[in-house]
Amino acid sequence: MTELERVDRAANYIREVLGSAEAGLVLGSGLGDYALAMTDAKVIPYAEIPGFPISIVPGHAGELWCGNLHGKRVLMMRGRFHSYEGYALNDVVLPMRAMARMGIGTLILTNAAGAVNTSFAPGDLMLINDFINFSGKNPLTGPNIDELGPRFPDMSRAYDRRLMAIAEETAREKGITLRTGVYAWFNGPTYETPAEIRMARVLGADAVGMSTVPETIAAVHAGMKVLGISCLTNMAAGILDQPLSHQEIMETGERVRDDFRALLDGIISKM
Repeated sequence: MTELERVDRAANYIREVLGSAEAGLVLGSGLGDYALAMTDAKVIPYAEIPGFPISIVPGHAGELWCGNLHGKRVLMMRGRFHSYEGYALNDVVLPMRAMARMGIGTLILTNAAGAVNTSFAPGDLMLINDFINFSGKNPLTGPNIDELGPRFPDMSRAYDRRLMAIAEETAREKGITLRTGVYAWFNGPTYETPAEIRMARVLGADAVGMSTVPETIAAVHAGMKVLGISCLTNMAAGILDQPLSHQEIMETGERVRDDFRALLDGIISKM
């Protein structure tokens, strides 16, 4: 089976069970409950979708939802796959490619991230305007799938300017503080060292995390318009004299859940 056949098998199964959708949304750590806001929703566990890995990280439910939200039909991932779980990057980005083959043209990526910019604070939301790939990995490595996109896709505007403008307008209307910055991808699963965070800051990163970049690359390659939003759940390593923990990330995500939902509601309703 070719990689395109594997993608199409997943896409066809999702379409058959859940139907079509206009937009895709990936819900990061602690943010999965947003799927419950949809009406007329159908759900598939990842384990039932041909070729899909199974998410095992706490805070990632491992379910694909499709329902109505603010007049749009939206496909939501409650949890994502990570390279640090041992998955190959073609597995990590399989959902994005399946969405593209289903005709979904817009993808919203969310994540929990550590703040590198010392003017930011835990609980802030950050609009991603660019990324840095510190992993040394790329999901497009290997033979190109011409049916999905070109061999050398342009990443100079990986995040769609129109969607970013909608997010900024929504934040102003709702009185939500929305930072803007560069997201840096480290593979994980270890949190970054203080020295790595100092390096990332010097090189222009405002936040760090262990996801989102491979998904962005695959989606842009496939012609999707991408919006990225980080929930800054902690200050990155070395900024504060305290250890980092996944529990802290989950607790901060819970604290800012209402603002995050309000922002997503506004964005989706305006798309």
